[in-house]
Amino acid sequence: MTQMEGKSALVTGAASGIGRASALALARAGAAVCASDIDGEGAAETAQHIINESGRAISLTCDVTKAEDVRAMVAATVDAFGRLDAAVNNAGIAGSFTDRLHEADDLMFERVLGVNLRGIWLCMKAELSRMLASGGGSIVNIASVAGLIGAPKAAAYTASKHAVVGLTKSAAVDYAKLGLRVNAICPAYTDTAMAQSAIAGNPQMAHIMPRAIPMGRLGQPGEIAEAVVWLCSDASSFVTGHALALDGGLVAL
Repeated sequence: MTQMEGKSALVTGAASGIGRASALALARAGAAVCASDIDGEGAAETAQHIINESGRAISLTCDVTKAEDVRAMVAATVDAFGRLDAAVNNAGIAGSFTDRLHEADDLMFERVLGVNLRGIWLCMKAELSRMLASGGGSIVNIASVAGLIGAPKAAAYTASKHAVVGLTKSAAVDYAKLGLRVNAICPAYTDTAMAQSAIAGNPQMAHIMPRAIPMGRLGQPGEIAEAVVWLCSDASSFVTGHALALDGGLVAL
């Protein structure tokens, strides 16, 4: 694959799951990759995977809720690779999947919105500034199928992901004539540490999640990563402002 040959990409939340799979897929497509995560050790492992496969990569520790961390992350990517062509804003948390809204903890709501929404807001601000300076680029925000429908007992998470879709669409319109594309991916239940955490908190989820999907199974991080590469690459050059559901048919119900 050479879809991203000669380009550079930044991936947040790259220590595991969809973030790690996306970083590896972008590298295999030819991109130089900055793997970033609040889990610096996990990000370093992702970068080492890429290097072991003869790719180019650096790793960074970054808390996406802190503007100074985010600005430093983007600057370090540009310093390492000369430019920023693509960014995958994947860092996110789940919060609670066990409480209805009136039962939910206020601090949990603030934490989920802080990471899932403020984090992407801060990342987009820094990424768009750099991409404007170099004449173009592609941003992919990892939202969720919960950004397209109402997820039960997950009001904070659902609100944050609807907001990510809204940010994506608004930015896409603002920058469409400036060489910048902004899209979102909305996965359904995917076999990641986040899904396993949800199951640990509510064992019934092990049965609920696959049954909710017409294909009868969870998605795999690698399946999501393939769509990430496409949206980051010139192959999707006429696509912007789109929220792509990768959901095994869930929103078709």
